[in-house]
This record gives sequence, C-alpha cells and structure tokens, in this order.
Amino acid sequence: MPDNFFLSLDFLSTLFVFLLGCIALALILLFLSDRFYSKNAIRRNYPILAWLRPLTTELGEFYRRYIAFADREELPFSRAMRGWVKEAADGEKDTRGFGTKISFTERPFYFRNAAIPLNQDEAEDTPLLTIGPFCQHSYTPPSFFNMSAMSFGSLSAPAIEALSMGTELAGCWLNTGEGGLAPYHLKGNPDIVFEIGTAKYGVRDKDGNLCEDKLRELAALPQIKMFELKLSQGAKPGKGGVLPAGKVTEEIAKIRNIPQGEDSISPNRHDEVANIVQLLDFIEYLRNITGKPVGFKTALGDPDWIKELCEEITARGEQSAPDFITIDGAEGGTGASPMTLMDHSAMSIRKALPQTAEILEKYDLKGRIPLIASGKLVSAGDAAWAMAAGADYVVSARGFMFSIGCIMAMKCHTDKCPSGVATNDPDRQKAFIPNDKKEKVQNYVTRIREQAATIAHSCGVPHVRALNASHIGK
Repeated sequence: MPDNFFLSLDFLSTLFVFLLGCIALALILLFLSDRFYSKNAIRRNYPILAWLRPLTTELGEFYRRYIAFADREELPFSRAMRGWVKEAADGEKDTRGFGTKISFTERPFYFRNAAIPLNQDEAEDTPLLTIGPFCQHSYTPPSFFNMSAMSFGSLSAPAIEALSMGTELAGCWLNTGEGGLAPYHLKGNPDIVFEIGTAKYGVRDKDGNLCEDKLRELAALPQIKMFELKLSQGAKPGKGGVLPAGKVTEEIAKIRNIPQGEDSISPNRHDEVANIVQLLDFIEYLRNITGKPVGFKTALGDPDWIKELCEEITARGEQSAPDFITIDGAEGGTGASPMTLMDHSAMSIRKALPQTAEILEKYDLKGRIPLIASGKLVSAGDAAWAMAAGADYVVSARGFMFSIGCIMAMKCHTDKCPSGVATNDPDRQKAFIPNDKKEKVQNYVTRIREQAATIAHSCGVPHVRALNASHIGK
C-alpha cells in the first residue's frame, strides 16, 4: 500500500482529534459562561442543556401543528379549514366520505335546511346593491364576497400583486389596508377600497395631517371605488400600530409618506374624531372631497354605541349616514397586536354582527347603511352565516392569504414568512410567483359563491341575500 495512504490517515486522525478538542474546549467555555456569567437563571442551573430549550420549543410548535392536533383542533385555523381553502384555490373537489369530523356539542350554529329545498333551475343570481346613493359616484359591487384590508408592507409586493390580479379575475374588490396605495395594488386593475388609518398613510402630509390634494388624487383614480375610515380592527381594538424602523424601506416610506428608517407610530384614534358628532362630520367632509362612498370600520366593544350613532343620524337625516359600516370581529388577526388585546378585547363577529343589524333595523337604517362583516370568515359556511345574520357583504383577509400559499407559520410579525406572503425579505419573496397564484384567488372566491348559494338553496331560498336569521339554528 502506498506510503501517502498512511500519511493521509495520519492527517485525518490528527484533524479529527483537533476538531474534538475544539468542540470540547467550546463546550467547556460555554459551560463556564452559562454557569457563572449568564443572566438567564435556566442557563445558570442547566449549563449547555438550556440551549436545547429554544430548539425544542420550535420543534414542539411544528409537532403540534402537523402531527399532534386532529384536523379540527388547531387554532386559529384548523388543518381541515386550511385544507378546504387550498382545495378551493386549486380548483379541486372538496367532497368527503364517512361523515363530518365536527363535534356537534361544540358546533356554534347550523343552517335550518328546508323540508323541500330548491332545485338548481329555481336558483337566482345574487341581487346587486348600490353603496352610497347620495354620492356623486356611487358603487355597485359585483360580488357579495370580497377581500378585506391587508397593507403592503404587512404583505409582500408579489403577494399584493397576486391578490390584485386574482381579485380582478374574480370580480371582487380589494381593500388596500391602512398602508396606502402601492403600485402592486394596481397590477390587476381590480375594484379597490382605500382604507384611511389613523396615521393617514398615503393621504398625509409630512406632519401626519390629512392632505386634501393627495386624497383628491386618489379619488380621481377609477379603480378606487370607496374609502373606508378605520376606527379600529379586530386584531387590536383601540390600539394604533407600530411599523418598526427596519421595515420602513425606501419604497414603503415613499408610499406612506413617512421618514425612511424610523419607527412609524399610528395613533389610537383619528385626531378629527373624538365623538359621534365629529365622526359623522368627518365622513361628510371626506365624502365631499372624494365624491365617492365613505364608511367606517370598527371592532365593537359595546353595541349601544351604534344606537347613539343611529340617533344622531336620525336627527340629521339619512343623507348624513356613513355609506357602509364594516364590523370587524375580535377573531380578526392579520395585524400584529399585543396578545392582551387579541385575547380580551372586543366582541366576536358572531355577536357583534347580528346585534348591529338588529339596531340598524330598529332605526330603519338597514337599507341606507350596508353592513360588511369581517373576522375569521374564510369558508362558504362562514359567508352564508354572515349574510343570514344581517351582512350585506362579507370580507376575508386570511382566507385570501391561504389561497395564495400562506401555511399559517405564525411568523408574520418576524419578517421570516416561509411562503413569501408576509415578508419584505427579497430572498424569501423570490420563491413567490404572482402569476402562479392569481387563478387560485379566483378559484377561491368562485368556490365561496357557489357553495354559499348551495346553502341558500338547501334552506329553500333562491340566493344568499334571501337568507335571514330564521335560517340559523343554535
């Protein structure tokens, strides 16, 4: 055997011993650091071993999500629900066999199917409703199911582009969220609802005040059909947002008209709105500038607030009413929020929506003020329930995220979204191809409409707008 062979073995042996020595030295140094210098009590008590804890935490989350939980158990969305949206987006059939996996002791509601349902040839197209009858440019949405507010910056540029193209194909509106209008929103030329948040992103001057000129510029765009004044949202009712400095890129700073590389803080409320009287005044002010429907979005803590609003509208006349009200349930969750508010603030959409509808009916304002329901409404059953409970339109955010590939990794706030949907990291965005996703959005919206109509027919009515509270059982 050649001499150089044994020389190679000697070299490898020496290298191996050297590496073992380095590892041993590193472990000794780590042990000493943990034991005597660490500020972490667990590391002082369990040197070296304590470093395994973050790893096991991550692995535990993975295990629970994909292995331990049953199909209907995981929160905020079960594997079964995420699977349903994926099948819908892929255009696959969602037929099942051998019965439902839902626990009937925990089922929050059911539909009272008719003894004699309607045949398909007895079905009717869903009637269209006009929003903003007193506006210069009213709006008649073609779809009862639409995309809820999600901002560019929270979602990636390619994700917004895919949603823009997909909502155009689906014939439903897209809500910009409070982050302003990005060029990606216009890629597909959809109908757009522009949301005005408390920081006035996209329609503000350098001092954060509302800029009438910018508002007029946006109102002149034919794609923008309505303006939604955000009072609060289900993810963080009563709390403004913080956009960390690291996320304020040059592009986002330009769109939002804020300084680049600095934290941007949204106030808890609009400076112009300290009470109901000022709210109606501000809505009228915005409507006069834009000539388009203006409504507001809120997460309800107390429905009596809606009674006070209705009383003021009655005193002024119905022309002063908001052109729509979006009720966001506490289940809403695309916005990053303190866990305390997520867990303990605002009413569920299951309570807030029917109570709001009942109040508007009592004051004879339901026909004047369309209700838009939001908050964890991602399936056809959810949409049909909302229409029966008093909604005129239903919007979803996370449903649309699932349709373009979100896997609920729960990393939205970290900028490390593995699917490229909710990250500004260019490397993570590269894997996301908008053209591959646009038809999935269309398929998802189409499936919602079709199956919501199926529920309506089973209840003996010709379309989803004919559903009402009598069709819901508990």
